[in-house]
Amino acid sequence: MDKSEENKIEIKDKIINFFNNNKAKIYLFIFILVTSLVLFSFLKVNNEKKNIIAAEKYIEAGIYLGSNKKKDAATKIYEEIILSGNKFYSILALNTVIEKNLILDKNKILEYFEILEESISKKNQKDLILLKKGIYLIKNSDIQRGNNILKKLIEENSSLKVLAQELVQE
Repeated sequence: MDKSEENKIEIKDKIINFFNNNKAKIYLFIFILVTSLVLFSFLKVNNEKKNIIAAEKYIEAGIYLGSNKKKDAATKIYEEIILSGNKFYSILALNTVIEKNLILDKNKILEYFEILEESISKKNQKDLILLKKGIYLIKNSDIQRGNNILKKLIEENSSLKVLAQELVQE
């Protein structure tokens, strides 16, 4: 029994010595850990708020567009959403702008495509944006540039390769 008590005391002494020798490091580690958790929580809540705001704006623009009276207001809201770089609603907003011909300036639409390409990080979404850009260019008489974008998708072995191939053949 003496040995087990002696081992317990030794272990207790080792822990106390370790703590005393490394107090600053332990407190720093705890401080960094707590700060990281708080920062992560703040960023997550902030992202959720931005997403909710973008969703509300998207719905508001849809209502304006549906009323046919406030197309200019709807267009401005869709542009705000696109410029916000929201990963979901900015793509939807650009689709709506193109489908409803809310903005006729080709350069402005291409600028919005560039903004989305930079803000989106997922490969599938980026490929979808490139496919839409290629289709948009072909549809607006810039066949060469549109085909180049579609060929790039084919070369990169994109998940949309089959669609791009069909569009290039037409």
